[in-house]
Amino acid sequence: MPNEQELRQAICWAGGRLYEQGFAAANDGNISVRLDNGNMLTTPTGVSKGELTPEMLVVVDASGKLLAGERKPSTELKLHLRVYARRPDVQAVVHAHPPYATSFAVVGRPLKEPLIAEAIVHVGPVALAPYATPGTEEVPDSIEPFVLTHNAILLANHGALTYGPDLTSAQFRMESLEFYAKITALSQQIGTPRPLAPAQVECLKCPS
Repeated sequence: MPNEQELRQAICWAGGRLYEQGFAAANDGNISVRLDNGNMLTTPTGVSKGELTPEMLVVVDASGKLLAGERKPSTELKLHLRVYARRPDVQAVVHAHPPYATSFAVVGRPLKEPLIAEAIVHVGPVALAPYATPGTEEVPDSIEPFVLTHNAILLANHGALTYGPDLTSAQFRMESLEFYAKITALSQQIGTPRPLAPAQVECLKCPS
């Protein structure tokens, strides 16, 4: 298990990837990890994810109370806390605005078709949560029906949320979600996408 300093470095790494790939413009997006003691290490508000440094990060408890750090936690921390409260298996959460995935969220179209094997294996089913005003309790409430059954959620007219057993998994899930959305959009422009057959999907879920 990485120590806190290593996790701080890992969050900066993930933030840099989000920014470089255009998933988090300006100060958008937020990242968190669960510490061994049950507290959360998270990104602060008002900082570009491409300019994060380890000392900028803050530590909060399960209720969101600031325990350590000189900055304020992200205004979307409520999203993260709801996931952690419902999913003891989750150790990291990533929220961002990847363009293709967010476009599906804006038009209200869930990503349900099994078009590429990678999305089935690495992302799984993708839910679409109803719109909620950012920064309010409505946002975590909007994902409540999906947290237990999904690891990737589109937030209507807002962005996307992914999580996993470690930060690398959560970050790569966000990248795979965006790739899935991009392939879906491009294939629809070219022609009519042909989803994998149910038997092909089941084969991907079977252990090798």
